[in-house]
Amino acid sequence: MSEQTAVLDTLVIGAGPASIGTAVALQAVHGLVHGVVERGQLGQSFLDWPEQMTFLTPSFTGNGFGATDLNSVHPQTSPAFSLGVDYPSGAQYARYLRGVARHFAVPIMAETEVTGIRPTTDGFAVDTSSGAVAARTVVWAGGEFHTPRQPSLAGVDHSDHSSAAAAWGPRSGRVVIVGGYESGLDLACHHVAEGASVTVVDPGHPWEAGTGSDPSFRLAPRTRARMKAALATGRLTLSSAGAVTGIRAGSTGAYTVAIAGAMALVADSRPILATGFGAGLGPAADLFEDRGDGWPLLDENDESTLTPGLFLVGAALRHGGLTFCFVYKYRQRFAHVAGVIGRRLGKDCAALEEWRTAGMLTDDLSCCGVECAC
Repeated sequence: MSEQTAVLDTLVIGAGPASIGTAVALQAVHGLVHGVVERGQLGQSFLDWPEQMTFLTPSFTGNGFGATDLNSVHPQTSPAFSLGVDYPSGAQYARYLRGVARHFAVPIMAETEVTGIRPTTDGFAVDTSSGAVAARTVVWAGGEFHTPRQPSLAGVDHSDHSSAAAAWGPRSGRVVIVGGYESGLDLACHHVAEGASVTVVDPGHPWEAGTGSDPSFRLAPRTRARMKAALATGRLTLSSAGAVTGIRAGSTGAYTVAIAGAMALVADSRPILATGFGAGLGPAADLFEDRGDGWPLLDENDESTLTPGLFLVGAALRHGGLTFCFVYKYRQRFAHVAGVIGRRLGKDCAALEEWRTAGMLTDDLSCCGVECAC
């Protein structure tokens, strides 16, 4: 993929699960020429995970019985089988992705930073640290981990984001965590198990969410079980008293966390922000329309409403009230996007039906969000 390379049919940007999953789906489109560029190494975001972080969704090998592993990116693969673990760490999952890419011979240019994406009359010119790449279509799969969301509050520089290794390092005494969904409670249970006393602050009290079966809005059963065990120690407090308005560092090494309408909390180490991530669109940001809540507006084919031929895959995907923030959710669209691109370019896409048979192709979003009966 140099300046002398012929025009690609599709260039996929990123080399995480969304990128590798889309790339292997594109390979099923007969005659389509594609490539992948990655700013670091394959699976770089997972390699950057703190070592204590693991997947929330369990991996289990059931492919032979029509139950594809929740964390797989191709119907014929299973992280549980290849790794021998049920809740992979970041480093383990990166190893799985490398195995998938190697087995399916995915063409990847690593250590290649994308610096610009320019629409042209024939598609796109993608500027990279290794030269320009021409492509008829582009799939953005840059991920979110490199864009941690920092709330606008005074003294935010005195905190550690949940994605930083410092948030998981040894802490004693009083720990304050801002944000009470999965990452916040994951950290809380971790530090309680290490002997600290933890207060989680979230005015939305997500730990009380009892309606709806969508795990994007409800704590996972494993998280609830860990939370119950942590509460039983007497060293976990869940507070919905108000929103955090500021953080102040004291001269003694303690930190004061101000809460709107409530008494301030004191932490013996830097407070931790479990406040999530942004859309992570990088140089593609201006090519997507903002739907008003910070997430990109897409059409029914996951294509930019501003820039025809530019698609989005991964955890930043949103359609109405639907979120696709787990692998088993956003992988439903890999084969759909590959099919849209392939058919638009006049290619044979029949082989993509393997994804549908394996329960990894959803092209009718009206079936999503159906509640469980019990």
